[in-house]
Amino acid sequence: MKEEVILEAKNICKSFSKVPVLEYVNFAVRKGEVHGLMGENGAGKSTLIKILTGVYKKDSGTVFWDGREVVINSYKDCQNLGMACIYQELSVIPSLTVAQNVFLGREPKKLGLIDHKKMNEETKAWIDQYDFPLKPDALVSELGVGLRQLVEILKGLSCNFKVLIMDEPTASLSGKEAKSLFSIIHTLRKNGVSVIYISHRLEEVYQLADRLTVLRDGKNAAVLNHNEIEPKKVIQTMIGKTVDESAGSGKKMHKSHQEPVLWVEHLSHKTGCFHNISFQAHKGEILGFGGLIGSGRTELVRAVYGIDPYKEGAIWLNGKKLVPSPKKSIRAGFGFVPEDRREQGFIPLLSIEKNIALTNYDQIRKTGFALWSRQERKLCEKAIRQMDIRPANPDKPVGLMSGGNQQKVVLGKWLMRDLKVLIVDEPTAGIDVGAKDEIYRILEELAKKGVVVILVSSDLQELIRVSHRILVMRKGAIVREFDQGMVTQSMILEAASGLTGKERSM
Repeated sequence: MKEEVILEAKNICKSFSKVPVLEYVNFAVRKGEVHGLMGENGAGKSTLIKILTGVYKKDSGTVFWDGREVVINSYKDCQNLGMACIYQELSVIPSLTVAQNVFLGREPKKLGLIDHKKMNEETKAWIDQYDFPLKPDALVSELGVGLRQLVEILKGLSCNFKVLIMDEPTASLSGKEAKSLFSIIHTLRKNGVSVIYISHRLEEVYQLADRLTVLRDGKNAAVLNHNEIEPKKVIQTMIGKTVDESAGSGKKMHKSHQEPVLWVEHLSHKTGCFHNISFQAHKGEILGFGGLIGSGRTELVRAVYGIDPYKEGAIWLNGKKLVPSPKKSIRAGFGFVPEDRREQGFIPLLSIEKNIALTNYDQIRKTGFALWSRQERKLCEKAIRQMDIRPANPDKPVGLMSGGNQQKVVLGKWLMRDLKVLIVDEPTAGIDVGAKDEIYRILEELAKKGVVVILVSSDLQELIRVSHRILVMRKGAIVREFDQGMVTQSMILEAASGLTGKERSM
């Protein structure tokens, strides 16, 4: 019924650089319901939420709150209405205590000064109510990722909200913490609070959601009631009925008969985000890793490269045991293209030339100090030609370039080396179609030259198109291997969601 609706968005449109991201999207949340929001990577979920919370301005459309039209230009406007959002990217401040984070910007005052005693007492009351393993005076910097997520949730709970938006809230939580969160959500629903639950984990949505809105390619695909949230149906809705007719939707996998180059044996992370991982990667093979957010793919490849430590297991390269660190890995012939290219892949203020040189100074310095500058320039010009970087100006700061050309710089610096293994994590996220094709071509050419390419991607079409073999991860483990026969997007999603009984034998 219309009077039950607390938040409604009608005909929302949003474009970036004239590229439509949302096209006439409708979304309605009833009072006291848990409303799931799902869609593939790039479907428009985050953009819609950022419009509803004032981070982005819509191009057109209307937002209603409790039946009246509203304009949300900032997150403050969102909070004033009675909405709180827990983003996937944590916004807690490590140098502050739990209580200081919870009450940041709305601290209780006494005689004009912050009343720390009252702040701690009120925070403790919230902690006790929901049985969180937190202390009000604990520094957030001393907490693990899971506990920091609970602090973020506590910030939302402590506000006088009517709608709570949760964006992948269990991505960093342990099983016990996730169960506690589900209990909290059930309590909120009973108290008349509406929850918008964004997740790639079908089992969570099935367990929690009263209704589910599915977006596909920036448009409404379906609104399903709880009894209609059948996992296979949801997957089909997310992908689309014409999935098998689209390019890259299905491909025949094949085992490599080349010798193994990389061995990973019984690798486990100290936090448990992946455990007992074993696989081999062969010369000239593009090995894809699929899985949902929080499955442990990124953590695994970071450990293999040596960015993050692992607790148990062993890594072998060409028959020699490797205890990786970034420095050792580079010398051994590894390259690594991180998921977050802006924060980890390049230095925005430095030129193309200097960024290309960052991973190649050991080669440049062999020429002697007097030739460094000349060698830097030659190396940069070679990378620009090979990667078709635009503009072809070695002195251009990388931070001022397009996302696609930034990624070409990140990838290009590794192509100047004698690579044996190249790890690429979400290599085409946020870049245009033309740049994607260029990157696919480069990865395929590297494989033809005998380089092992390890590809982590949430784009299923990309994963299928580029990979020779695919490993699917779920909850920190490899659960399915596609190494022969036809593989489709649905098959990967079913494995990643735990909907198939065909699990990989370890």
